[in-house]
Amino acid sequence: MGVVVTTAAGAIEGRRDGDLFVFKGIPYAAAPSGALRMRAPVPVAGWDGVRPALEYSVAPPQLPLTPGTPQLWRPADGLDCLSVNVWTPGGTGDRLPVMVWIHGGGWKAGSSSDPAHDGAILARGGVVLVTFNYRVGFEGFGFVPGAPANRGFLDQTAALRWVHDNIAVFGGDPDNVTLFGESGGGLSIAALLTAPGARGLFRRAIVQSPAARLLPEDEARRIAEIIAAALGVELAELATQTPLALLSVQDEPLAAMETDPGAWTTPEAITAFTPVIDGITVVDKPWLALGSGVARDIDLISGSTHDEFTLFALSRGLLQPSASAMIKGLPTFARMTARGLRRHGLPPTPRRSRLRTVDLSSTAAHLGLPPAAPAAYRAAYPTSTDAQLYTVMYSDAMFRMPAIWLAEAHTAAGGRSHVYDFTWASPALGGILGACHVADIPATLGNTDSPLASFVLGGPRPPESLLRLSEQLRASWISFATTGDPGWPEFTPAQSLTRIWDTEPTVAADPLAASRQIWQQASGR
Repeated sequence: MGVVVTTAAGAIEGRRDGDLFVFKGIPYAAAPSGALRMRAPVPVAGWDGVRPALEYSVAPPQLPLTPGTPQLWRPADGLDCLSVNVWTPGGTGDRLPVMVWIHGGGWKAGSSSDPAHDGAILARGGVVLVTFNYRVGFEGFGFVPGAPANRGFLDQTAALRWVHDNIAVFGGDPDNVTLFGESGGGLSIAALLTAPGARGLFRRAIVQSPAARLLPEDEARRIAEIIAAALGVELAELATQTPLALLSVQDEPLAAMETDPGAWTTPEAITAFTPVIDGITVVDKPWLALGSGVARDIDLISGSTHDEFTLFALSRGLLQPSASAMIKGLPTFARMTARGLRRHGLPPTPRRSRLRTVDLSSTAAHLGLPPAAPAAYRAAYPTSTDAQLYTVMYSDAMFRMPAIWLAEAHTAAGGRSHVYDFTWASPALGGILGACHVADIPATLGNTDSPLASFVLGGPRPPESLLRLSEQLRASWISFATTGDPGWPEFTPAQSLTRIWDTEPTVAADPLAASRQIWQQASGR
């Protein structure tokens, strides 16, 4: 059954899905093509009549994030990707709390059309749930002479402006908006906390596994120069290259990062497209920018998964599943292989090179830690192998410590903060991944039937423990979005009380104390 609402740009028709009204593919900005490509987003032109909002828009140009993951964009899709989606149990005048999900994907992949990001289950908890697309990869974050930096972040701000201006007709309260997102989405929210263009557009923020990588402008330019050289064009000509041409060489800079990690801000060499500190969209590293107190009126939850980097360590050959675990995972790997063969005109996604040895002294130097850090890590984690310590060190550097630094800085500036540690261990591959990066996404949104969930959960049937945990975590996030109280005490530097998200959630004092102490000594914090 169709339902029509009128937005600022015109009327749209969604559909009824049980107790929800669902609207998909609503444009919040004009297609970033032609003269608008590589530019800041511009408002979409209004329309007459009723526009269908029944299907997702196309995804932004991208390759599959890893070999075997679903292809979200094809060359024939074009660039009309800047859209929002709304799931609502209410209608005009209800003023329900609003939750806006910002997906991750290493700033080079991801789309709101991914079934992992479906908003229906959370919306049925009594909130208006919004997801949206933003430009990724070179289109969103590549250096282009004369073009604005962080175009993907400018898209995010435009989407939030759309929410502020339109969400009331969907039953949402524009004065009670909570942002939540994971990985690149989490860091996006951390940056939005102090972004001048986003001021006043949200009241609360949930930062999950913030991928703490930000580039100086000169490094972004170096990356663009490598891409230009791979295409055989001048730097100024990059803006005129087709999306497919840019995608075909987007990972060329990773080889330089792997060869000389110490010369780059991103020694892990996962993505070449990382937000730039431009002083406009990203004013500084978020945990430093928060010290100004500009976001003290925004309530914050910040946290990470306990074993963040194991997923990346697996791709580099540092984790070796047992033979029985590999046999059990064959159906999942077969589906991933089949997807990887369906390229639809896209080049193959490169595979990561294998690390044959681990040198913790070099790792420490690449991460900005002093020479004494490896010994400190060995003392803090005495049963861990060097490969495991490498994983812990990168987990800390990229996700776990930045999540805590955000809470520390926000609290010190007078804001309210809560911290969590997601420790529920994935059963995939015999449990070797632990509580890995992205393991919290199925728990957060409740979607256990996506390709992402099948991999993280070790098969198509989610464990009962995950279903129970998801119910509790979703109730906590909704409570926070509604009242500002997630159900556990606020973070203070003295106690560092932390929610432990496991089969039976608990509260612990400073569960990452050993790593925090190492990084405090290294940084003088």
